[in-house]
Amino acid sequence: MPKKPKKKELPQIEPKDVRKAKKAQLQEWCETLGLDSGGLVADLRERLIAHLESEEYLLIEEEEEKKEKRVPKLPKRKEGQVYLYGLDGQVKKVIDLPLAFRAEVRTDLIKRAVDAFRANRRQPYGPGPKAGLRHSVSWWGKGRGVSRVPRLKNMRRAAQAPGTVGGRRAHPPRPERVWEKKINKKERRLARISALAATSHPVLVAERGHRFDENLSVPVIVEDGVEEMEMTREAAELLERLGLYDDVDRATVKKVRAGKGTMRGRRYRRRRGPLVVLSPGCPAYKAFRNLPGVEIVSPEGLNAELLAPGGLPGRLSLYSEKAFGEVERW
Repeated sequence: MPKKPKKKELPQIEPKDVRKAKKAQLQEWCETLGLDSGGLVADLRERLIAHLESEEYLLIEEEEEKKEKRVPKLPKRKEGQVYLYGLDGQVKKVIDLPLAFRAEVRTDLIKRAVDAFRANRRQPYGPGPKAGLRHSVSWWGKGRGVSRVPRLKNMRRAAQAPGTVGGRRAHPPRPERVWEKKINKKERRLARISALAATSHPVLVAERGHRFDENLSVPVIVEDGVEEMEMTREAAELLERLGLYDDVDRATVKKVRAGKGTMRGRRYRRRRGPLVVLSPGCPAYKAFRNLPGVEIVSPEGLNAELLAPGGLPGRLSLYSEKAFGEVERW
């Protein structure tokens, strides 16, 4: 049987009221713009061509082309490589990361090492041996219908026992308690290498809350001229050019510590900013030390706590080329 011809689908026509409203709106726009609704498309085309040929548009195009030329193309780097930056913030060359930066990130070892560092700094505390016992007391004995607690002589008031006014504590902290924690040498060294390797992972650095330019390679390696800086202003300008100063701004926030530490000489707490690793004794120590949140250390002084404060790996780090060369020997 011959196939039936398909019916032509009629185009959907909008209701008459909608068409009238759109036409009225178009005429209103044309009146406000001073255009004829009939020749609207032709007039707009002419205006667009005149705008593209105008001097202002050509100047804007030239400026955009200049900006594109100014942006330097970064050299390609493979996995396990970082950029070496100059004091102007521009990339000078690509260098290989030492083997220590390619180690496995062991968060369990890092946490153990940091806990040991913090525990070994604790100061023993507790009451004096005679605290709460400086009273002249006696015991009344049994059979008087009162509790068997020591009482002040010639008085009824209880004293010296736990729970009495001015009495000793029942179970106070002992000053002879040993707070330190031991950790094996090999575990401590492996924790340091593991924390060092975590500083080369941009994801871990960002998870710690550090703010830095997304095109920056971590850790940041700078030419040896950084060690000759003596002014804090110069150090701040360098961090600005490298795209690290946002992290310094983040560390300016100062909050009141929760708990009893507010009464024990540690009332405020700050965030940790970049870690600057320089050769020992260079003038740049004075330049960087006044920036909030920034810590300066030599390669020999690196440990798991500085590289992963609080046991959280991935601290944002800046090395001078000379200091970075010493880390290669690990």
